[in-house]
Amino acid sequence: MTRQGTPVWYELSTTDVDAADRFYRTVIGWTIADSGMAGLDYRIANVGDAMVAGMMVPPVDGVPPWWAIYVAVEDCDRAAAAITAAGGQVHVPPTDIPGVGRFAIVSDPQGAAFGLLKGDGEGSQAFDQQKHGHGNWHELMSSDPTAGLAFYGKLFGWTASTAMDMGAMGTYQLFAHQGQDIGGMMGLMGSPVSAWVPYFGVNGIDAAITRITANGGTILNGPMEVPGGAWVCMATDPQGAAFALVGPK
Repeated sequence: MTRQGTPVWYELSTTDVDAADRFYRTVIGWTIADSGMAGLDYRIANVGDAMVAGMMVPPVDGVPPWWAIYVAVEDCDRAAAAITAAGGQVHVPPTDIPGVGRFAIVSDPQGAAFGLLKGDGEGSQAFDQQKHGHGNWHELMSSDPTAGLAFYGKLFGWTASTAMDMGAMGTYQLFAHQGQDIGGMMGLMGSPVSAWVPYFGVNGIDAAITRITANGGTILNGPMEVPGGAWVCMATDPQGAAFALVGPK
């Protein structure tokens, strides 16, 4: 079973599922198909046999396009209650998904939204730092990243790893789960609100940037080399949802 605190799913809420379907097929190379959920256009993105992400139109009007990162919990209701007690918010209360598990949409005390998932089945394959098209990294832009690290540490057991001095831009604090670096936290860096951004692995950043711009996306930052020799770029899709890619040049 998937361990508490492991990123297990990535979900795009968007104003145009058909357009998002075409964009991510081309940019990342996902195979995307309807989930078969009755009464809901929910699509599943696959890499080979592995399910890595979902996409849908949000059930509530006025929600801007965004990528949600879901984190595994042992008890969804208990985790949601702990978030409220710590000063966060519950936006979608713990709810059952038949055949999948129990989920909630929440936000930390600084307002960054994310998902909780208590799964019924085997461990998710969505997060895999060694494979193209899978979730690879998780970045928090926060009005108070120090408080954020304390919050997520208590909730998920995440621990501080390497701290990188970025000069005038502040500190980029890597965090680890079960001894594995899985993301970083930093200040808002120009973001109007605290937010999480998922990184997906690709086989080449330069080619991916070309695909993003050719298909109506916008590059926000990059290509930029990061420690370890990988390259990253941050972008928005044509509907405005922010995401990032990481891979060789």
